[in-house]
Amino acid sequence: MSGNTLHYHYVVPGDDFTRAGMASSAVKQVLKQLGLDPETVRKMAISLYEGEINMVIHASGGEIDVDIDDEKIVAVLTDHGPGIEDIELAMQEGWSTASEQVRGLGFGAGMGLPNMKKYSDYMNIESKPGSGTTVTVMVNIK
Repeated sequence: MSGNTLHYHYVVPGDDFTRAGMASSAVKQVLKQLGLDPETVRKMAISLYEGEINMVIHASGGEIDVDIDDEKIVAVLTDHGPGIEDIELAMQEGWSTASEQVRGLGFGAGMGLPNMKKYSDYMNIESKPGSGTTVTVMVNIK
């Protein structure tokens, strides 16, 4: 990339599980084409997929902006959903506000945010009830 920053923008449609994961798959392909380390690719793909699913389940969709430079990949996931009342509680493995219908589809097990943190080198959540949520994740390039 030699000092350049690549920027990608994705719209995540809400309530459409058939299209969930399209942005993370697209970013995964870009990272592979750039020849990045498979572990770096895997970490970002998992973090983005979990964020996408959260947008579909909880926020009627949102947007993802990804910036890639020589040192890192930064993704900013923004939605206009109901927000997160208690971020500390939401970060606990297994805690979920997903509906029974969503759980019946195999989603909403309460691992989305914990996995985003686990597979990223940096994660920040900004959220306020009624104002949506912005999650920033970063993965360092090896």
